[in-house]
Amino acid sequence: MNKGILYGIGAYALWGFFPIYWKFLHDVPALQVIGHRIAWSFVLLAVYIFLTRQWKEFRSAAFQWKTIGIYSIAAVLLSLNWLIYVWGVNAGFIVETSLGYFINPLLSVLLGVIFLRERLRLMQWLPVGLATVGVIYLTLAYGRPPWIALSLAFTFGFYGLVKKLSPLGSLYGLTLETGIVFPLALIYLAFVGLNGSGAFLHDGIFIDILLAGAGFVTTIPLLMFASAAKQIPLTIVGLLQYIAPTLQFLIGVFLYKEAFDSSHLIGFAFVWVALILFAIENFVANRALVEPVPEMGED
Repeated sequence: MNKGILYGIGAYALWGFFPIYWKFLHDVPALQVIGHRIAWSFVLLAVYIFLTRQWKEFRSAAFQWKTIGIYSIAAVLLSLNWLIYVWGVNAGFIVETSLGYFINPLLSVLLGVIFLRERLRLMQWLPVGLATVGVIYLTLAYGRPPWIALSLAFTFGFYGLVKKLSPLGSLYGLTLETGIVFPLALIYLAFVGLNGSGAFLHDGIFIDILLAGAGFVTTIPLLMFASAAKQIPLTIVGLLQYIAPTLQFLIGVFLYKEAFDSSHLIGFAFVWVALILFAIENFVANRALVEPVPEMGED
């Protein structure tokens, strides 16, 4: 199997098992978890760039006011997305968080239409419509909008939109994003540590390892994904991305026994069918684009 595909599967599988990791930190406030995730991620990414002798290149590419401005917006969106996700997982809404990442690809398409003036092919409107019906149905089933899923989809969708307009690759981009919010995270963590409400160094060595390890579980799949994206077509990346929410959904239902009855199944089914149609349409359209034009004399 292509090494790039293996890296892609590995990255999305790790992201898919994230709920189990964050569940071990369910007694730690989500804001503290995110503070540590930001802080340790930046430290590890900065060390990696330094050890691989990319610091000079990173500094010249990142330290420009326009670039910093773009990535400041991205940093806020990513931090919000991480916060909502960790809170949702530890509050018992893993299934709903998975819905957010199922919806995200279709929402990203709509954002491209609205903000980048991209045009949808006729058959792309059908899955968008089906997903919308699914969300409306789940709103009625839950008795409220699935706001956790929608918040995750919108924050990550707009994050993807900003990233599409940004000049840096995924490694440099995440390093700059976490670097921008690193001072705020450090100040917050110092504050809760000094007033005695911080979990780090107070709740046992296991919690300390998990909080520090948040940097590793963030950076390792990122580096695997960056490697995969260079080696395999984006169409395959697009298909692999459904591994993560599928695993999260299965973990929520079967490992943590979250509620999932027939009414939820119907709503999710609309979204799943929409994604299947969306993937098939994309595959067919991209295959047509790369199909060689017959030469003179060929049938």
